[in-house]
Amino acid sequence: MRINRMIRTLVTSDFLLISGFAVFGPIFAIFITEKIEGGTLAIIGFTSAIFQIVKSSVQIPIANYLDKNHGEKDDFYSLITGSFLVALVPFLYFFAQKPIHLYIINGIYGLGAAFAIPPWNAIFTRHIDKMHESTEWAVESVSIGIGAASAAALGGIIAEKFGFEAVFIIAGLVAMAGAVTLIKIYSDLRVKVGRGQVLPQPDKKH
Repeated sequence: MRINRMIRTLVTSDFLLISGFAVFGPIFAIFITEKIEGGTLAIIGFTSAIFQIVKSSVQIPIANYLDKNHGEKDDFYSLITGSFLVALVPFLYFFAQKPIHLYIINGIYGLGAAFAIPPWNAIFTRHIDKMHESTEWAVESVSIGIGAASAAALGGIIAEKFGFEAVFIIAGLVAMAGAVTLIKIYSDLRVKVGRGQVLPQPDKKH
């Protein structure tokens, strides 16, 4: 089975973004308790909650707006904006010293995710190869699973040998590579998408 270029690019980008965050995922709680002034388990919980609250508060309004414009260019700009905001987060953690810093950073993270997730799903759904829907969603799931597992193991080793700062720099670079990768989909976007039209799109021949 040949997966079309749009789907390959989206999966590659997601693989890199998820892997970037998985680099520090398993050790993030330790980072907060050891490196953040007054870091406690409660702060860990509040930090996670802020991400979810911000993302959940604005994700549906953003998705509704994108649905009103029936082309993919607005989806692209939302996806790019959100992905770059998300990719900045590991670099911002590098400078965090107080709980308020974490709260602000995770608010940015939630906003970025809210801008990125709806258009990613919409574009993936429209361009998925006909009769291979389950397989291509499985490829996406397996890819990010492998990436997350590998990055998590690597992140622990890096933190142990080089410290949290190195972890966040590497995580940010990997995540930023994922955001930059999305620029490649621009030439394959559809200018107009009819209301209610969610159909597999033919791959461009190259």
